[in-house]
Amino acid sequence: MIEKIKQKALAGEGISREEILFVLSCSDRESLKEIFSAAYAVKLREVGRKVHLRGLVEISNICTKNCFYCGIRRGNSAVSRYALSQEEILECARLTQKFEYGSLVLQAGERCDAAFVDFIEDTLRKIKALPGFELGITLSLGEQSLETYKRWFAAGAHRYLLRIETSSEKLYRELHPADHLLSERKACLDRLRDAGYMVGTGVMSGLPGQTLESLADDIEFFRRQKVDMIGMGPYITHHATPLGEKYPDYPSDLSLGLKMIAATRLALRNVNIASTTALQTLAPDGREQGLLAGANVIMPNVGDLVHRKDYLLYENKPGTDENAADTRKNLERAIAAIGEEIEYNTWGDPTFFSAGKESRQRKGM
Repeated sequence: MIEKIKQKALAGEGISREEILFVLSCSDRESLKEIFSAAYAVKLREVGRKVHLRGLVEISNICTKNCFYCGIRRGNSAVSRYALSQEEILECARLTQKFEYGSLVLQAGERCDAAFVDFIEDTLRKIKALPGFELGITLSLGEQSLETYKRWFAAGAHRYLLRIETSSEKLYRELHPADHLLSERKACLDRLRDAGYMVGTGVMSGLPGQTLESLADDIEFFRRQKVDMIGMGPYITHHATPLGEKYPDYPSDLSLGLKMIAATRLALRNVNIASTTALQTLAPDGREQGLLAGANVIMPNVGDLVHRKDYLLYENKPGTDENAADTRKNLERAIAAIGEEIEYNTWGDPTFFSAGKESRQRKGM
């Protein structure tokens, strides 16, 4: 099976569901090395050795959702809630521009009230009006109406990340209250495409009750949806959540997270795949391992340290005491050490992305 996977990688063909399952179930160390090497070869051919950095700003931890696994869920009364002012967000945008990251990511807990929608729209317009501002803008702000997505797109955002966490209806119901619907989550992905965004999604791996077959289905879902970017990470417990209380000693699985990256790269080939902070939580070089398994995007935090510990979706999140400048220096060293190179001052869109064509031509993408 490994030889067949390697041959497909060399031929530029995506692997089948059966082969995805083989990758996810592989536990032999030498076989895994060959699988990661094949995924890395696909990455080099399709997206290159360049790593794209997105400056991440966690603008608010106020959330109307009550997901059973998330540390900033509405029902967690121990969280100190905050929301950045517009000027604080603009300062983070300036810093991202100074660091030459090429792209800015605005992430927050989920809200869809009129005040929040208006605030984001106005903030996007002010970011785009900053002197010399040419960064791409990604939003990760949850489920919204088509009208809202269109307003934010018109205001300057062009990417949107909306993780579904699992494509399994059964597992989704076990992870969420009854009024949280996977059908609505999926419908939002369609709305985002209709609004013109480059669409990103993703899942957690190693969840209680999750099977390898379910994870293979997740990758097939990515393929059917023709997603442009994918953010995945291992499940990590937050004990102040229903899932954390039910499974207090549940182990996280770094290897499975890396295999998901490799399998997704081998199956989808030319998408953007993030190497997430969750990987770094499980190993100091976890994000670098993710790059070597096929990922090509990292999202360093550029927000102020004062709120870092208040935005914990899971426990033991790294970087909560590392300022943005130190993060940049450390990333440069770590990425250079594995033979990769940061590509500064580019949006880093996949070449096949059809929306925003004029913008990509302007940026030389």
